[in-house]
Amino acid sequence: MSSDLEPADQGAETVRQLRSLATPAGAAALTRAGQLLAARTDAVSALSRLRAEVGVELAGPAWGIARQRERARPVFGADADRLLFTSDALEQAGRPVLADRRAARLLAGGAASVVDLGCAAGTDTVALARGGARVLAVDLDPVARELTALNTAALGLADRVEVVAGDAVALVAAAEGGRVAGCDAAVLDPARRSGGKRQLDPDRWSPPWSTVQALLDAVPTCAVKVAPGLDHDRVPAGVEAEWVSVGGSIVEALLWGRAPSTTWRRATVVSRDGAVHELTADADPGPAPDGPVRGWLHEPDPAVIRSGLVSLAGRELEADLVDPTIAYLTSDRPGDSPWVTSYPVTDVLPFNLKKLKALLRSRGVGRVVVKKRGSAIEPETLVRQLRGPGDGTAVVVVTRVAGAPTVLVCGPPT
Repeated sequence: MSSDLEPADQGAETVRQLRSLATPAGAAALTRAGQLLAARTDAVSALSRLRAEVGVELAGPAWGIARQRERARPVFGADADRLLFTSDALEQAGRPVLADRRAARLLAGGAASVVDLGCAAGTDTVALARGGARVLAVDLDPVARELTALNTAALGLADRVEVVAGDAVALVAAAEGGRVAGCDAAVLDPARRSGGKRQLDPDRWSPPWSTVQALLDAVPTCAVKVAPGLDHDRVPAGVEAEWVSVGGSIVEALLWGRAPSTTWRRATVVSRDGAVHELTADADPGPAPDGPVRGWLHEPDPAVIRSGLVSLAGRELEADLVDPTIAYLTSDRPGDSPWVTSYPVTDVLPFNLKKLKALLRSRGVGRVVVKKRGSAIEPETLVRQLRGPGDGTAVVVVTRVAGAPTVLVCGPPT
């Protein structure tokens, strides 16, 4: 769904197309487009057949939505085949399983109504409505409002959702009595991209950091999505900061209002099998001790690193940091822990490319996985430089140990 129209006209055209797809004829076009996509029909042939079968007006939009649904299916499951997405909306959409988790926590204190400040495609609105709340979905973007209205209707939630045009900045500024827009609770997900580029400065988010602070101060029951790289010094007192990773990658960071907050920092690790693990601290646990490299290297999950809780993970493992400034831990035993990935260490040597290549060749290692922390080296470049004729594999970790550039040669992770 793209065109050369001006932004306002393009938005109006996208809304028109979305509404056309919500009709019985549009539903039939989407079904047919999905069939052609599942059959791996190339785009040119598929569009030609769709134009002949469902008409020119529906063919392009139906094909575009079918492609977005295919992208969404691994994350949204069966719901994907009932939902409408633009490419931008899908890019910004959160994971439904995490939205459900957020909604459950936000509503646990008894909130009956929630305002979703910046509803996008409606992922949080859906989770909150399914959790039993009445939801006021607010957005300045007409496409976002249309997507939320159509998607909540498609999922049978329209009676619990009201979608309106509104400015989050103005609504938060008018909050009173612990409520915003007349609702008991609020969720806010500031836009952190502009012109296709990530905005690292929270003051340049939309709405800006000042609105985030105002919401946290005015509305006790709230949750705000923030950038994972948010400076800890920005987190207000009494507000819990949580970092969430899925399958080893950080997917979101959250600030919880003072009502649902129960701790200082939280690292939530969702493993590949869907199990959820939480590491918490009521106060800064301080740094872990450092010491020499021992038989095992432990790589903390990024949520543990970003939350500042590496020392807690190290304490469980009786492990030390390899360097005071590097988030690698080392101990005498493997880590049976959701907080780290553990590697057996076979060799520790000062970084020297020639000696490293010789060592790997003497071991019959021809393929390596390179990890780095605290080094300017490019892993892809080093992988090519270390490729050899051997059949063996190794994990090569380039880092600092006690301040010195060091290479750790390791076996596969446990």
